[in-house]
Amino acid sequence: MNCAHFAAGRCRSCIELPVPYAEQLVTKERRCRDLLSAYPQLQWLPPVESAESGFRNKAKMVVSGSTQQPILGILDPSGRGVDLSDCPLYPRSLQACFPPLAAFITQAAIVPYDLASRRGELKYLLVTEADDGGLMLRFVLRSEAALARIRRHLPALLASLPALRVVSANLQPEHKAILEGEREILLTPQERLSIRVNELTLHLRPQSFFQTNTAVAAALYRQAREWVAETSPKTLWDLYCGVGGFALHCADEAREITGIEVGKEAVASAGQSRDQAGNRPGFSRVRFVAADATAFAAAQPQAPDLAIVNPPRRGIGETLCRYFDASSTKWLIYSSCNAESLARDLASMPSLKPQRARLLDMFPQTRHHEIIVLMERV
Repeated sequence: MNCAHFAAGRCRSCIELPVPYAEQLVTKERRCRDLLSAYPQLQWLPPVESAESGFRNKAKMVVSGSTQQPILGILDPSGRGVDLSDCPLYPRSLQACFPPLAAFITQAAIVPYDLASRRGELKYLLVTEADDGGLMLRFVLRSEAALARIRRHLPALLASLPALRVVSANLQPEHKAILEGEREILLTPQERLSIRVNELTLHLRPQSFFQTNTAVAAALYRQAREWVAETSPKTLWDLYCGVGGFALHCADEAREITGIEVGKEAVASAGQSRDQAGNRPGFSRVRFVAADATAFAAAQPQAPDLAIVNPPRRGIGETLCRYFDASSTKWLIYSSCNAESLARDLASMPSLKPQRARLLDMFPQTRHHEIIVLMERV
């Protein structure tokens, strides 16, 4: 992948860009193998590659500059804005939405937030693109001061960007390195963006999490579904389920599935995906609950036959590890974006032995990755 911003030293986010892609993949898998070297029986499946560019389905654009000349991108070490509207990680269809968004900031007179002075209103633009080109836009604002102007000029933005489906404002008043706040204000009648993943349609609300790389996420769900089909569990928990991707891919009339996610917006999205899928086999046996994964597990009278966990980078933690280690759960599928916390958690569940693993390159040009492991009680 060629990137003028990296070559000029303006952006170093893609730290592995100088390394040939095939070598990046080998290095990532080698690191994962090293971290899981305590399990010599572990069978490694071929890694899942990604497109090297144009793979991101979402953009987090720091807004800087001025109302008349807004800059969408990142801040350099000195705090100056760097325009990344043509970043090659974004598909051209996503790149094309940035000029109209910059023009809208000027038209609606929204003042970009300035870190040094702690003044201004607009902190980020968060844009997600569906497979059909549909867009979800979120304005991350310091306060409601600019909301009236955004509402007044929104029809013009919708006219200039016909692909916009969902627009919202997120309020993040604190001067902290926190991307978004708790309060979300919907600005369009439509409240969700639909993304096709394999044969399923997943519905995303503004605060719902979804993987950055749709093609690799689809491969991740297919791998989990294959392992679940092999083991044929009667009961399954999908912990940290997000918008329900794993649970819905593994639905079967012979299987009872419970998805657990602490975020209420994600749970609502998962429920909509299930309910609007029609009479697909097994979907009536899938339920989603907004709860903490560890607290939910501890409160249940019976452990599931199989559990899928897809935690944040910190892992599932010692308490949940102890629960599964002592439980009757026969299989555990662990999907992780951090091989270090994965290795730590696996060591805390000695009664469940890792059998198969696969690296999925969700984040080309970086040192980040996704890894999925099938564990079995032996």
